[in-house]
Amino acid sequence: MEKTVSESRIEQVYQIRPEHLNGAGRLFGGKLMEWIDELAALVGIRHSQHNVITASVDNLRFIRGAYQSDLIVLIGRITYVGNTSMEVRVDTYIESFEGIRKPINRAYLTLVAVDEAGNPVKVPGLIVQTESEKAEWEAGIRRCSMRRQRKEEGF
Repeated sequence: MEKTVSESRIEQVYQIRPEHLNGAGRLFGGKLMEWIDELAALVGIRHSQHNVITASVDNLRFIRGAYQSDLIVLIGRITYVGNTSMEVRVDTYIESFEGIRKPINRAYLTLVAVDEAGNPVKVPGLIVQTESEKAEWEAGIRRCSMRRQRKEEGF
């Protein structure tokens, strides 16, 4: 059974607290990476209806810093699916009290759906409806090919 992108889309909001800061007073990159991985996994679980494991993280790009009390919004969605794998895009924003969002990070993660024994299982196909979703799908094909090439080269 195929699913639409919107069926597994998730938006999560955090407020940065002192324990989320690094020594320079900014959001610790590792904490943001944890939030991104967690959100991507939830998107993958929602799409596949199975547990998932993170196979790779691509294109993790820090655009600007975030500071104590900032509201952080993460939006995750499926962009491409293979046989047992899914690519999830997670965009991260700082949201002002007025609701204006500024991007601080974008990441692509590859997740694999697994059964109770940890064996890969087939995932549902993806129905792409909008031009944006179609563009992400096409780019996902290219990113998948690049991942395979890097794997063959030992990266």
